[in-house]
Amino acid sequence: MSNMPPYTSTTNACKLCKPLGASLAFRGIEGTVPFLHGSQGCATYMRRYIISHFNEPIDIASSSLGEKHAVYGGSANLKLGLNNVTKKYAPKLIGVATTCLTETIGDDVKRIISEYEAEFHKNTISCVDVESDEGKTPCINEDLSICEKPVSNKYKAHKYKDEHPRIIYVSTPSYSGTHMEGFHAALKAVVEQLTEPVLPDESLDSGNDADPLTRGTVNFMPGFVSAADLRYLKELLADFKIDFTLFPDYSESLDGEALNDYPLIPAGGTLIKDIKKMGGAKITIECGSTLPKESAGRSLEKMYGTPLYRTALPIGIRETDRLMDKLAQISKTGIPSRYKSARGRLVDAMVDGHKYLSGKRAVVYGEEDLVVGLTSFLAETGVQPVLCASGGKSGELARAIAGVLDGISPMAEVYENVDFYDIEERAESLNIDLLVGHSKGYTFARKIGVPLIRVGFPVHDRMGGQRILHLGYHGAQMLFDTITNTIIAKKQDDSPIGYSYM
Repeated sequence: MSNMPPYTSTTNACKLCKPLGASLAFRGIEGTVPFLHGSQGCATYMRRYIISHFNEPIDIASSSLGEKHAVYGGSANLKLGLNNVTKKYAPKLIGVATTCLTETIGDDVKRIISEYEAEFHKNTISCVDVESDEGKTPCINEDLSICEKPVSNKYKAHKYKDEHPRIIYVSTPSYSGTHMEGFHAALKAVVEQLTEPVLPDESLDSGNDADPLTRGTVNFMPGFVSAADLRYLKELLADFKIDFTLFPDYSESLDGEALNDYPLIPAGGTLIKDIKKMGGAKITIECGSTLPKESAGRSLEKMYGTPLYRTALPIGIRETDRLMDKLAQISKTGIPSRYKSARGRLVDAMVDGHKYLSGKRAVVYGEEDLVVGLTSFLAETGVQPVLCASGGKSGELARAIAGVLDGISPMAEVYENVDFYDIEERAESLNIDLLVGHSKGYTFARKIGVPLIRVGFPVHDRMGGQRILHLGYHGAQMLFDTITNTIIAKKQDDSPIGYSYM
């Protein structure tokens, strides 16, 4: 007889796996190939989910471990895989994330990568055009022999050049977290392994060393948002005339243009040279209400003394106001007129549509930070969030939900670390009017006959999931119109006469 206590297995998870999140984060860096150290099935599963949402091809390399590697280890396969990726893709960076298999068998991936770099990453001679007063002097190889490549004129010379990609490693076993934790772990690993000590930009230094806001760029880390959200944030920061580093940035690499030829590595992504200098920024802004205590922004703060400012995802009026005020403080300018106008139109729309949304009851689910942002926005519109749920388990969700609902709407039921079986079991008795979350809630929405507002990730049963705008006044306006029209359509469809005038 087993002494194991009774438990309920996960039947339909409200989360995705940790290395999937790491792969998405790595895809937001220029010239980067995500690489999973584990079985081929892991990479195939993640590619399927990412492609179905973004409708873009994505290559995720794999060390393709089999049964024997579970016994003997995957060191040889990892090294071979890194060599193959380097030769085929010529990447600037390879992001290596572990899987359940390699973490369970105990592969020391950090040591394996160190061995690989010592074995394969040697400086090579590269002929380049450079100005040289000693152009006729033969180039000396690393072994002190004379370089056989001719020097044709005084502007031609030879120099050493390391053409190997940087390799970043992050531990992401799925049994220890969700895709969001993998996403943030990858960002933290990149910051800790790639950034370099830099001095603040002297051209922006006012001479007051006590005021960090007078020096350097702004690091902006929005978290896992849509490609449309990233493009919006870049426009926003540019409109404030802020010199910024958006990290990560997959707005082009995961939502690109139609091309005649398939690029092995799509264009776009945060520039590696900009990531290296993030320690010298005037401030780091991290978006999220349930961020891990040890995040990428916190690492920059500890390593370089870069000031850290954390704020909720700017969804809805209140949270967007806070971000706008902070950007105005940093830029020492007022809020641009286009955003003031957008805010005014949003308030006007909420007044116009309040009669349709007031008192409606909603279930909100998905990534924790997105759930908090959407809950805050819904409460502003008059919708009452009655249940907020996530597969994450930060321990911060209930606190964050209580904070955004305080004084606006009654407190919702909040559940962490749950699957859809748990959500459905509780929601069926709450008399709800709509679900707000990703596509995995469709079967439940269909079962109980309420509309589903698709937001977040994954949206794989509709087109354009990567182009849903959630952030800022403009994103709130789009969400408001979508929700209001969905409620009106539901009322029309349920009416026995199908009225056509409101």
